[in-house]
Amino acid sequence: MAADRPALIGPLDTIRIEVFNYPEFTRDVQVDASGRIALPFLGTVEAGGKTAGELAMDVERALDARYVRDPEVTVNIVNSVSQVVTVSGEVETPGLYPVTNQTTLLRAIAAARGTSEFARKDEVVILRTVNGRRMAGLYSLEAIERGLYDDPAIYANDIVVVGDSPQRRLFRDFLTVAPLLASPLVTILQ
Repeated sequence: MAADRPALIGPLDTIRIEVFNYPEFTRDVQVDASGRIALPFLGTVEAGGKTAGELAMDVERALDARYVRDPEVTVNIVNSVSQVVTVSGEVETPGLYPVTNQTTLLRAIAAARGTSEFARKDEVVILRTVNGRRMAGLYSLEAIERGLYDDPAIYANDIVVVGDSPQRRLFRDFLTVAPLLASPLVTILQ
């Protein structure tokens, strides 16, 4: 089972801010493209890259400093367009799928209605950008299903490619030596 990971607020997400006993401050707002929200009485507040709890604490501090003594604020992500994974290649329904804090490789492929009939299940690439560097990991669905290694976590903006792809071809030499991967292979792309 995947460990809980906090969902981060991103550009164009819709969030609901509720202030207990103060309905005039409760509202749904959309995060702008730069990661900010505009709130009456408070002005512009940075929301992008924060968890709902972190944003709630920021709003509590701002309200406490100006309008409400000891406010209780709750923030929920109503609609997230920034937290998606791209699933492509030999799957039934390629596309963009929402990422939650429990999304794993197998769950992302299941969201795409599974692999196609002749999919190369031992040739699955996850592309991810970490600190500005593009990373690629090669995984075998069959090895994961057999329990040879853990089902990897999927994060927002990952790209999952099932079957043949230019990224998978980087691993061609490894695949001829070990057709069923006993562990995932990860490399930094240039």
